[in-house]
Amino acid sequence: MAHRWTNDLTRADVTPKAAYLNRRQILAGTIGLGAIGLAGAARADTLEPNTLEEITSYNNYYEFGTGKTDPATNAHKLVTSPWSIKVDGMVDNPGDYALGDLLDGLTEEERIYRFRCVEAWSMVIPWNGIELADILNKVGVQSGAKYVAFETVVQPENMIGVQRRVLDFPYVEGLRLDEAMHPLTIMATGIYGEPIANQNGAPIRLVVPWKYGFKSIKSIVRITLTDEEPPISWNVANAREYGFYSNVNPTVDHPRWSQATERKIGGGLFASRQDTLMFNGYPEVASLYEGMDLTVNF
Repeated sequence: MAHRWTNDLTRADVTPKAAYLNRRQILAGTIGLGAIGLAGAARADTLEPNTLEEITSYNNYYEFGTGKTDPATNAHKLVTSPWSIKVDGMVDNPGDYALGDLLDGLTEEERIYRFRCVEAWSMVIPWNGIELADILNKVGVQSGAKYVAFETVVQPENMIGVQRRVLDFPYVEGLRLDEAMHPLTIMATGIYGEPIANQNGAPIRLVVPWKYGFKSIKSIVRITLTDEEPPISWNVANAREYGFYSNVNPTVDHPRWSQATERKIGGGLFASRQDTLMFNGYPEVASLYEGMDLTVNF
């Protein structure tokens, strides 16, 4: 299908695989969230790769614990096959779809995107995935639908974080329908041409590159079309710090640190901080928010 997006990134801009997977180990050596981050477009090819064990030992996936090594230690318990996604709400063809059936006939592409964490670090990642719009068009969006809600799998017997009630699980997220239908929004099934690891959101996750990373919900088992704004987990947990939109905006600080600059993973712990780009460097989405006060609708 024809795409309306353009990409100024190449493989030369991609955060090294070692750096991407090892980002949590790097961050563990910093003295605070305010010291983390850099601009997503800069080259990142100087970080010395770590061992495979180091690379896969640090991640964030609260369902498997809050420690940085917990997901890599525990996520092997996640059952990813068979996998199905419930599609319901305001759709023409609701149902419980096997993942392969839901994606059958749709075009998978590599998308090299900037990734910006709310914690003020960034990277460039080559995702493999399918435009969410293609999936939604396949199931048929009904007139009147305004939002898309997502839900992460809950496997209490396999997820120690669920047992400990770290958040109010299942983890939930949502987009406005026009955000979901934008060609930049994808459902990713791979990274670096390989299947996504369990601790990174296997077997399928959302990727919305102009929003902070926590919007890109992992291990999705439900997609719901609705006419009401859906709850999102971090907004429910702490509305003062996390809004529904969560667009990358250097002029709106997190209550506990600045979002004006960031450090890119792969640049080294002492790399110069660089300016954060509005919408993470994707100005083509600005028209989605015309007339909105993005300091209020943060």
